[in-house]
Amino acid sequence: MSPRQITVLGECVADAFAEPANASNELALRVLPGGGPANTAVALARLDTPARFLARLSGDVFGRLFRAHLEASGVDLTYAVAAAEPSTLAVAELDATGQAAFSFHAQDTADWQWTSGELARVDLSETACVHTGSLALVREPGGAVVEHFLAAAAPRATISIDPNVRPLLVHPEVYRARLAHWCALADVFRLSEDDLELLLPGTPPEQACDIWHAAGARLVVITRGADGALASLDGERIQVPAVPTRVADTVGAGDSFTAGLLHHLGARGLLGGRLTELGLDDVAEACLFATRVAALTCAVSGPNPPWQSQLAQLAAADGV
Repeated sequence: MSPRQITVLGECVADAFAEPANASNELALRVLPGGGPANTAVALARLDTPARFLARLSGDVFGRLFRAHLEASGVDLTYAVAAAEPSTLAVAELDATGQAAFSFHAQDTADWQWTSGELARVDLSETACVHTGSLALVREPGGAVVEHFLAAAAPRATISIDPNVRPLLVHPEVYRARLAHWCALADVFRLSEDDLELLLPGTPPEQACDIWHAAGARLVVITRGADGALASLDGERIQVPAVPTRVADTVGAGDSFTAGLLHHLGARGLLGGRLTELGLDDVAEACLFATRVAALTCAVSGPNPPWQSQLAQLAAADGV
């Protein structure tokens, strides 16, 4: 079965990585197109899921880079807004394990300025799932507009949310205040264990899953890096191991996991409603596939998710 379209809404961010410069008083930056929702849209398209991206793309040098990158990956930008505001910039510092810490330059940038009129013209008739999250849901003035869009989309599409908490830019309390509302909107709620600690400090993952189920989310998946993922469907839980890989960095790994999860569910016709046909075995298979997508993303520098052909090569090498 061919997967139906998945629509992703959110930000594009210029991810700048420090590199050796010619002089001691210089800093060289290598800029890659990123941003959690944009990474997810690119990963979906590269996996051959029809992916539409709702973004506000600046006309500046970074915005042109975003557009070229998205189009080269096969992402549909039909409803992308040509924005007058500048692009968002994130400067990443990598530690010895490849984990990235970001500083953001995001004041009054294009990504957060959504209006109801811009989203009202979007046609979702071919969309099986709407995915969003990250800063687009919490930055004003656009955050409330995005929430209203999700509520309007919910009767016809599965809703997927990844909070992707960025505490340096938005205080975690802002996320916490909206969390129950997001779970009431979401069918799929995917987050990292770092997000969990910021949202519900000291709460065991299983207890957090139950809290979010009670708020409305049917499928909760907590990714745990090298320890794999915990998935909970209406309180039934499974642990999925990570795929061993040599890590270049972890930038975009969670976004790629989300894309792999949604792609696998969509390819089996399980998206498009409230996940009523979804079983725990389906969740296990989707999460196992998603860990493979995330592993290939970790094996290369920056948010550069794999193409479907690379997944096929990996499966053949593993005898799958």
